[in-house]
Amino acid sequence: MNRFLFSLLIIFPFVVIGQQLKSPSAFLGYELGTQFSRHHEVVDYFKHVAQAAPNRVKLVQYGMTNERRPLILAYVSSAENIANLESIRQEHLKSTTGEGNQTKAIVWLSYNVHGNESVSTEASMKTIYELLTNKSDYLENTVVIMDPCINPDGRDRYSNWYNQYKNTPHQVDPNSKEHHEGWWSGRSNHYMFDLNRDWAWLTQVESQQRLKVYNQWLPHVHVDFHEQGVDSPYYFAPAAEPYHEVITSFQRTFQETIGKNHAKYFDANGWFYFTKEVFDLFYPSYGDTYPMYNGAIGMTYEQGGSGRAGLGIITSIGDTLTLKDRIAHHFTTGLSTIEVAVNNADKLNEEFKKFYKNRNFKYKSYVLNGNEDHIAALENLLEKHGISYGRANTGTVKGFRYKTGTSGSLKTSDNSLVVSTNQPKGTLVKVLFEPDAKLSDSLTYDITAWSLPYAYGLDAVASTAMVPAADVGSVKSGPAVAKDAYAYITDWNSLEDARFLADLLKKGIRVRTSHHPFTIEGTSFERGSLIITKGDNPEEKKWSTLLEILKNYPHKTITATNTGFVDAGKDFGSGYVQMIKPPKIAVLAGEPTSTLRFGEVWHFFEQQLHYPLTVIDAEYFDRVDLDKYDVLVLPDGYGYSSFLNEKRLKNVKSWVANGGRLVAMGGSIRSLDGENGFGIERRKAENDTTATDPEPHGNIQRERMKDAITGAIFKVKVDNTHPLGYGYGPEYYTLKLGNAAYDYLKNGTVAYLQNKTAPVAGFAGSEAQKKIERTLIFGSEYHGNGQVVYMVDNPLFRGFWENGKLFFANALFMVD
Repeated sequence: MNRFLFSLLIIFPFVVIGQQLKSPSAFLGYELGTQFSRHHEVVDYFKHVAQAAPNRVKLVQYGMTNERRPLILAYVSSAENIANLESIRQEHLKSTTGEGNQTKAIVWLSYNVHGNESVSTEASMKTIYELLTNKSDYLENTVVIMDPCINPDGRDRYSNWYNQYKNTPHQVDPNSKEHHEGWWSGRSNHYMFDLNRDWAWLTQVESQQRLKVYNQWLPHVHVDFHEQGVDSPYYFAPAAEPYHEVITSFQRTFQETIGKNHAKYFDANGWFYFTKEVFDLFYPSYGDTYPMYNGAIGMTYEQGGSGRAGLGIITSIGDTLTLKDRIAHHFTTGLSTIEVAVNNADKLNEEFKKFYKNRNFKYKSYVLNGNEDHIAALENLLEKHGISYGRANTGTVKGFRYKTGTSGSLKTSDNSLVVSTNQPKGTLVKVLFEPDAKLSDSLTYDITAWSLPYAYGLDAVASTAMVPAADVGSVKSGPAVAKDAYAYITDWNSLEDARFLADLLKKGIRVRTSHHPFTIEGTSFERGSLIITKGDNPEEKKWSTLLEILKNYPHKTITATNTGFVDAGKDFGSGYVQMIKPPKIAVLAGEPTSTLRFGEVWHFFEQQLHYPLTVIDAEYFDRVDLDKYDVLVLPDGYGYSSFLNEKRLKNVKSWVANGGRLVAMGGSIRSLDGENGFGIERRKAENDTTATDPEPHGNIQRERMKDAITGAIFKVKVDNTHPLGYGYGPEYYTLKLGNAAYDYLKNGTVAYLQNKTAPVAGFAGSEAQKKIERTLIFGSEYHGNGQVVYMVDNPLFRGFWENGKLFFANALFMVD
C-alpha cells in the first residue's frame, strides 16, 4: 500500500490472521435483522472480515466523529487487486487528465448517512460477506469501497434509543413508543446537521474527512443508501427531473441501465418499487449529485422504513414491514449495482475519461474581488475539493457581472481570485460558481440556488475567456504590532473579525467599537471597527496575550496609533466609542425548535465563532433565571405558537424590557407579533376577488409552486449605519427559503426587500414574489431597555452562507 493511505488513514492492527470467515449472524450472535447492531459491533465485524480475508479486504480508519467513533472504509477486491491497490488508484486518476489505461471498475457504497435510516449498515455486513463468498467473481475486475456507516453518532443515537424503548418482543403496532423518536432523532450527526446535504459545503468533520479519501479515488459509481416513509415502496434510479445540465447523456442512460437490472430482481421477488420521481439531480451537495459532478454515476436508493419502522411495523395497508425485509432490498440493489459495474467496466472507464475532457463551458473563468477574509474562506473550501485557483494580474475582465445581473467589467489586481473551468474539476467549478443554474423543472427536492460568489459576498465576473492566473503566494505570518502605542485599531467586516473579537473577550482583553466612522493619522475606519487601548488594558500580560492571539490571524491588519484624537469622526473617549461587553448567551433547544436549525446555531458558536453558549432546553425553560444572560437566541422552528404562551411571552418581554437581547430566527418570529407581542407585524394577505375556473386535481402541486420559494437568492438593501448592518455594504444577497413576510419595522429595518423581488438566482413563484415585496429580512427594535433582533431569513443555513454570518455576530456583539 502506498504512503498516501498510511499518511491519511489509520490501518487497523490485525492480530489474528487467517481465521474462518463468519457470516454476520454467526459473528454477532444474533440473526441479522432481529436486532439493531451498535456501531462498535459493526466495526468489530468488519475487522473480523479483514482478519479472515486479509488478501481480499483492506480495512482503514479515515477519521473520527465528534463523539470519538471511528469512520472506516473497507476495500474489497480480488487478492491480486488488493496487492496492487495503489497502482490501480493511480492509473484510475490518470483518466482525469486524459491518460491512463484503467481496466478496473471502482464502486463506492455509502451506508447510513442518516443515523435512523439504519437498515443500510445492517445490509452492508451481509453485502461484504456475500462478495467474499458467493459473489467473489465480481471482484476480479472491480474494486468495491464500502463505508458501512457515514454517521456513527446518529446511528448509535437511534440504535441505543430503540434498544432502550422497544417492547420485548418488538411491537409492530405503529402507536407503540418504539416507533416514535423524540425531538432529537437519530437522523443527524452530533451537531444536528444533515450529512447528506453537506457534500459540497463540508462544514462537518465527517464530510471533511470522507471527501479527502473520496477525491483520492473518484469512483465510477457511487451509491448512497437511504430510507423513506414506512408506506413507500423502494426507490432506485433513474432519478427525477430536474437533472443539472452538466450531467452527461451517458450518466443518464447508465442510471437507467442500473435501474432495469434492479427491476429484474425486484420483479422476480414481487417487490414494489418506483423510479423517476421525487429525487432529482440538481442541488450539488447530495450523495448522488456531488459524485455526478465528479464523473461518477451517483445514485440514491430509498427503502421504506426509517426510524419509525423499528424491527417491524404494520403499514397503512395492513402489511408488516420487517427489518429483514428492508435488509433484503438494500442487499439486492447493492449487489445488483456491482454486477452492472462488473459487466460494464470498460464502458465506465471510457466514459469517465470523456467526462474529464475539457467540457468547453460557456464561462471559462470566474474572477472574484472583495473581502480578503471571505476570499481566504473560499480558497479553503476549494482546496478541500481539489479545485485549482490562482490570482489575477492588474487589469480589467469583462463578462457577466454578478452584482448587476448584466454584462460588465471588473478591475483586477494581484489580490483577485481566479477559478477556471479548464481543469479536472471544471464541471464542479461550473456547478458551484455559475450565476444561476438552469432549472428544467420547478418541482425540486431542495434549494435551487447556491452560487458561491453570492454566498461569500464577493464581487464577481463570469468570463467567457480564459483569464491568466498566477499561483497564490505564501500565507502571511501575522501582523507586526508596535508595543507602546496608545491604541490598536482593526476592521470589522467578516466572520474572521468576529472570531478575533471572541478570542479577545474570552481572554479578558477589553475592546471598544466605534458607532461612527472616523479617520485617524490619515487612515479611515468604518462603523464597527475594533479599538483596543492601553488605558483599558494596562496589564503587561494582556499585551502578551494579544500578540499570541494575533498569530492565529495572519490576514488581520492592525493599525497602531499614539493618540485618541481623530482627524475626523469621534474621538476615542466619545460616547460613540463604546465598550463591547462579553455577552453571556443562551440558546433555546428542544421542542419548539427545529433540530437542524438549532444545530446550525450550536455549530456556529462551537466550531466557527468559538464562543461559549448555554443550551437551555424547553423542558425546563420556566425554571431558568434569564437575568443571568444577556442574549437569548430562539432558533427557527414550528412549535412556538404553543411554547410561547401568554405567560412565557410576558416573562420574555419583561426580561427584554430589563435590558435583555432576544434574537428571534425564522418561525420563532411568528409568535412575537400581534397585540401581546412586540412591534413586528406579519404581512397581511390581500384578497384576490378575481374569479377563475377551478384547477384540475393533477395540476394542484404545480399551482402551489406559485406561492413557493425553493431556496432562491435575492438582492436586498442594507442600512449599514445600524449596528446590525456593520461591516456590510449597501447591498446583500440573501438565501430565502420560503415566503414568510413581515412589514418593515417602524425603526430598525436593516436588511430589506424593495419592490423588485425577482430572484437573481433560483426559483420563486409569481405569487410568492408579490407577497415579499417591501418586507423585512433582518431588523432590530427597542423594547424598554432591551432589544429584539429579527432574522426572517437564516444567515446560518447549513453553515455555508459565509456572507450572512456577520449579521448574526452583529446581533451578539454590536447591537446595543
